Amino acid sequence: MTAAPASLRKKTIALVGLMGVGKSSVGRRLATALDLPFKDADTEIETAAGRSIPEIFKTFGEAEFRDGERRVIARLLDEGPMVLATGGGAFMNAATRALLADKAMTIWLKADVEILARRVGRKDNRPLVQDKDPLAVLTALAQIRYPVYAQADITVELGETPHQESVAAILRALEAHAA
Repeated sequence: MTAAPASLRKKTIALVGLMGVGKSSVGRRLATALDLPFKDADTEIETAAGRSIPEIFKTFGEAEFRDGERRVIARLLDEGPMVLATGGGAFMNAATRALLADKAMTIWLKADVEILARRVGRKDNRPLVQDKDPLAVLTALAQIRYPVYAQADITVELGETPHQESVAAILRALEAHAA
């Protein structure tokens, strides 16, 4: 892979999309390709709260989680250019979306819900699908969230491809958007 242009490293690149699409795993590799730091908003929230996201949801509820998420993302956006993986619901919060629109280049990573359901079904750390049918939950979330995710600066369709192919597709989309 050729070195990415310096122009792509001047602003935070925030990845948005449904759970399981690869915001964290692809984001880490994208950060390496761009020679930028990588931050995962969910990990940063857990560190700030001193508990896991499922525990935060259970103890405080989703509304309190989203408020904390907004505060953590605001802090991260002030740290300078990076690749930022946001939680699946972060972009749904109007205040968080406005922060991201102002201080980052947003990229919607989009994949078929069937692919995402298979990925998410293999883990038990997703509060929104705990003890539920992942395909049904993700289909319902897609209907609500896709029109909002579509407000991202760039949309990149991902399939069941190796992470490096996903990174290459994102880099091509960033370069096309910058041109």
